[in-house]
Amino acid sequence: QVQLVESGGGLVQPGGSLRLSCVGSGFTFSRFTMSWYRQATGKERELVARITNVYGNTKYADSVKGRFTISRDDAKNTVYLQMDSLKPEDTAVYLCTFRDYLEKDYWGQGTQVTVSS
Repeated sequence: QVQLVESGGGLVQPGGSLRLSCVGSGFTFSRFTMSWYRQATGKERELVARITNVYGNTKYADSVKGRFTISRDDAKNTVYLQMDSLKPEDTAVYLCTFRDYLEKDYWGQGTQVTVSS
């Protein structure tokens, strides 16, 4: 069955960096646009970054532009989120997701990122 497994979260000081990974299985990873979302406590889930298949075009939320970088390695069925210059407001659960041809969304379980001194 389809699975998305995120890793790489943790506690980091403001200004620090983390790299999140999401490994997909049970589907042809290279055929789909992959996205990272985040959800902070008491807030709605929001799109952080997206990367298309084939050409790897990217899109970012305004709040993370210039600080976060999304990338993918189709040979490893993995999408990454490099997060630099982290701020306390980046604290959230980060989830990866994709939408299949039937417009069904699949989500991972998420990984917690906490930015605090």
